[in-house]
Amino acid sequence: MSGGHHTTTGSLKNRKLIMNDVYNLQRFVTAQQPVFQQVLTELEAGLKRSHWMWFVFPQIQGLGRSDMAQRFAISDLDEARAYLQHPLLGARLEQCAGVIAPQVERTARQMFGSPDDMKLHSSMTLFAIAAPDRPVFQEVLDRFFKGERDVVTVRLLS
Repeated sequence: MSGGHHTTTGSLKNRKLIMNDVYNLQRFVTAQQPVFQQVLTELEAGLKRSHWMWFVFPQIQGLGRSDMAQRFAISDLDEARAYLQHPLLGARLEQCAGVIAPQVERTARQMFGSPDDMKLHSSMTLFAIAAPDRPVFQEVLDRFFKGERDVVTVRLLS
């Protein structure tokens, strides 16, 4: 017995991740936690009905003007890569993109409404650039945006 200081490799890894959270990625985890199952349900149904776009499909800083958009903005490609490397956030983003990529019945505007369809475009552009080795983000761009990247996101990243 270690006097109540028993730890596992997983908890040490998580503690290290939190301690090294220079981008405060925990803000996304906290926001997603109560709604993520609902997010998946809505994406699988092909119709977004509730308010979670900012913290499920984040965009590059400089696009959104609302408090929520600014709070959940990604500062640069390094933060986008850190987001993707986070064991929960990266997997969830790929899962969400993977759910919508094969849906051919609706357009992005029909699924997400406006302006969330534009947020999807900018988010998938950001992560396609940050991780060209993860094809699902480009697949979403191919499916919903004719393969084209969001020009404002590209400009903000240059």
